[in-house]
Amino acid sequence: MRAHTWERATDAASAVERVSSAPDAQFIAAGSNLVDHLKLGIARPDLLVDVSRLPLDQIDHSEAGVRIGANVRNSDLAADAGIRQGYAVLSRALLSGASGQIRNQATTAGNLLQRTRCVYFQDVTTPCNKREPGSGCSALEGYGRYNAILGASSDCVAVHPSDLAVSLAALDATVTVLGSEGEREVAFEDLHRLPGDHPERDTTLRHGDLVTGVFVPALPSGTRSTYTKVRDRASYAFALVSVAVVVRVADDGTLDDIRIAWGGASHKPWRARRAEDLLRGKEPSAENVRAALDAELAEAKTSADTAYKVPMLLRTTAMTLVQLTSPGSSPLPTSSTTSTTTSTEEASA
Repeated sequence: MRAHTWERATDAASAVERVSSAPDAQFIAAGSNLVDHLKLGIARPDLLVDVSRLPLDQIDHSEAGVRIGANVRNSDLAADAGIRQGYAVLSRALLSGASGQIRNQATTAGNLLQRTRCVYFQDVTTPCNKREPGSGCSALEGYGRYNAILGASSDCVAVHPSDLAVSLAALDATVTVLGSEGEREVAFEDLHRLPGDHPERDTTLRHGDLVTGVFVPALPSGTRSTYTKVRDRASYAFALVSVAVVVRVADDGTLDDIRIAWGGASHKPWRARRAEDLLRGKEPSAENVRAALDAELAEAKTSADTAYKVPMLLRTTAMTLVQLTSPGSSPLPTSSTTSTTTSTEEASA
C-alpha cells in the first residue's frame, strides 16, 4: 500500500474544498471497497479525507418521498420500517448484497460509487483500460462470463456491481451532490455512465464532488415492487443478472406504471426504457411481455461466455412481472442451471 496522508473532515464544505484542491485526494467513509483497492495498488491517493463522521446518517420520510443520507449504513436502510413498507425493491436489493458484516459497515454513497468486480480490473498484473487507460482490455479475450452485454465498448466490458443502484434506477431517485460550485441534484440515471472510450470514469461526478444523499420519490398508492437477483450461490455473490421492477396495474388490468432496471448487464444500472414504453397501457400478458423484452434485448451483444445472460434476463424479468401482477402463473419458463435467489411479491404502498 502506498503511503498517504489521512485527514478527518469536520464539515461537508471543507471536505469538498480539501479534495477539490488536491488532484490525488479521495474521500473515504466505510472503506469497504476503497481499502481493498489501496491494498491491491489499484487506488494510489496521496490524501484520504475521511467523511464518515459527517452528520449524513439520517433517513427522513415525508409525503413527497424519503431522503437518505450518504452515510446511512446498508443494514440500517434495509431494516427501516418505512423503506420496507414503501420501497420493497430497495430493501430487498440491499439484503441481497454482500454479507451481513459488510452491510453493517457499508454506506449508501459508498455502495453507489463502488467500482467494478471485473477480475482483470482487480488483477494489477494484467492490462485494463479502466485501471490504466490505454493499456487494453484483458476481458475481451479472457474469462468473460461476467461481461456486459448492453452498452459496452471496445475499451471495456465491465459491469456495475451494486444491487442498491439497480433498485434506485427503477425508483427514479435523484442524488444530492455537493461540489466546489455548490449543491446540485443529479437524476440517478445520469449518475453512472457507459464506458465509451473513457472506461476509467465510472460516474459523471467531477473530482471533489461529494454525494451527500439520495432522494426517492413516494410511490403512488397501489404500486408494487421487488428485486430478483440471480447468482452462483445463495449469498455473498455478485449478480449474474438482477432485475428491479416497479409496477402498478390499473382497474382495467393494464399497466399504468411500469419501471424495469437490470443489473449485471451493463457498465451502469440499465433502465429498460424501450420495454417499459411497449408495456405501458397494455395487459401484462405473456405475448406483450415477451415482445417488450425481446425489443429491449435486441441490441444486446453477446459472446459464447455471455450468451446465457439474454434468456436469463428475459425469464427473470418475466417471472418478476408475473409475481407482481398475477401471482400463481408464469408466462415463460423460469428453469435455470444457475442457482437463483428471488424475492417474493410485496405491496409497496
